[in-house]
Amino acid sequence: MTSKPGSGQASSRKTGSSRTIAIAGKGGTGKTTFAALLVKYLLNEKKGYILAVDGDPSSNLNLALGMELADTVGHIREDMATQVRSGSYSQGIPKTDYLEYRIQSALVEGKGVDLIAMGRPEGPGCYCAANNILRAVIDRLGNGYDYVVIDNEAGMEHISRQTTRHIDILFIISDPTVRGLSAAEGIAQLATELGAHGTRVSRMYFIINRWGSDLPVGFLERIRAAGLELIGTLPNDPQVGELDLVGRSLIELDEDSPLYRAAKGIFEKAGI
Repeated sequence: MTSKPGSGQASSRKTGSSRTIAIAGKGGTGKTTFAALLVKYLLNEKKGYILAVDGDPSSNLNLALGMELADTVGHIREDMATQVRSGSYSQGIPKTDYLEYRIQSALVEGKGVDLIAMGRPEGPGCYCAANNILRAVIDRLGNGYDYVVIDNEAGMEHISRQTTRHIDILFIISDPTVRGLSAAEGIAQLATELGAHGTRVSRMYFIINRWGSDLPVGFLERIRAAGLELIGTLPNDPQVGELDLVGRSLIELDEDSPLYRAAKGIFEKAGI
């Protein structure tokens, strides 16, 4: 891609109204893999331009998408805070302009998908002003795309610190364990509470990862008791490990692989 949405080309990049899809779950459940599969699906089906937001401090989404990460929002925020504390920040440059320029520079461009990584959460001290500016910049950036795909960290409470965007669809990923189900229930609760702070989640769906057969009746009853809407399950797929082993992106996963077929079925069922 030759231009970034924030550089004045946003209106020409979009093919429809912007939709925001978030993925959450406890660590190790396959959130990043699912986010990459969603990006692959949107690209394959030519749904429009995508902004992928890596909200996990470990910043692994770029590897799953085969994109080289140069900088993170967290590093940009820390760098500006350090300059302000040391007195080296140039007062001739408005902080909003400085942060917007740095974020535009950190945006990784790809074929049909761009990536921004949030990086580590803020350190000690007050970052309220910087976070408010960053939210505005990231929200404005997202408006230049048809889809914003957010790969979250384990919890959901941090979303309001990163974006004020409404979430059209939230996928909650779990492994087939009671502990994973309990964590998913807590995430759903946090997502509901976000509405009181201005970030509305329109629809939530629950997914069991690494399970290739029918779920036991007792486990299904636990899911219903937790108030979670199970939309599907995802099987283990050895090809994912094979791609990881040689450093290839999940965008290269075969379209006839069991994992991609299952994920595509979930996306279609969710109306994406």
